[in-house]
Amino acid sequence: MSDAAALPGQPRGLVVSGPATARAVNVLAPNPSAMTLDGTNTWLLSEPGSDLAVVVDPGPLDEGHLRHVVETAEKLGKRIALTLLTHGHPDHAEGAGRFAELTRTAVRALDPALRLGDEGLGAGDVLEVGGLEVRVVPTPGHTSDSLSFHLPADRAVLTGDTILGRGTTMVAHPDGRLGDYLDSLRRLRSLTVDGGVHTVLPGHGPVLEDAQGAVEFYLAHRANRLAQVETAVESGHRTAAEVVAHVYADVDRSLWPAAELSVRAQLEYLRERGLV
Repeated sequence: MSDAAALPGQPRGLVVSGPATARAVNVLAPNPSAMTLDGTNTWLLSEPGSDLAVVVDPGPLDEGHLRHVVETAEKLGKRIALTLLTHGHPDHAEGAGRFAELTRTAVRALDPALRLGDEGLGAGDVLEVGGLEVRVVPTPGHTSDSLSFHLPADRAVLTGDTILGRGTTMVAHPDGRLGDYLDSLRRLRSLTVDGGVHTVLPGHGPVLEDAQGAVEFYLAHRANRLAQVETAVESGHRTAAEVVAHVYADVDRSLWPAAELSVRAQLEYLRERGLV
């Protein structure tokens, strides 16, 4: 068994720009960090043989990256016809306005403030562009406006920050809510069980070959963290900062601010259920 096969979700390996499935090409943004991992994955989607493409998450406002996405499409003989957003965090959406200018495309998102054009996105929407079918899956929790995009022909799902290619994501309290996030993970698990989804195309990190394994890992991780937070509170750690220092002691301190957001969401979840 390879090292990758032993990891949750079976990550494919190094994060690189290039084809990931028959219909998805990654264009990696040059914005690596502790929070964005290798950088933002900008996804270029197109049906084989079609000259039309859809871009998901143009990424940060980086002129070089945005033009590189356009050039990648052109080299493949594609014209970008539509831009979609998984959610509104700047590393995914800040460049959307400029990208719309470059491509003369509408930007569709769940949040009306992020849209450029008359149409948004909602649960159950099915988009068809040049023969490509993209199904909109609501996955709030990381943020309230988080969406995933199901590519049934590739048996794949684009998850934005709901599931990452490496590590786990945060629930961005107060906009993000843990109850919503757990429901979203269960919704994605149903896609892997009933919808035949095998592959995760994440917003950051490598492609995951075992979608169901990734979702199960995330659910188990959340259950474990919740139990740790509950125990920490029972031991006298009352504030989010105190809980982080206790529960996340083995995590890089540069990530503690993000961990505190998740802990606030977990404390809220536990209080709502009368558990702390």
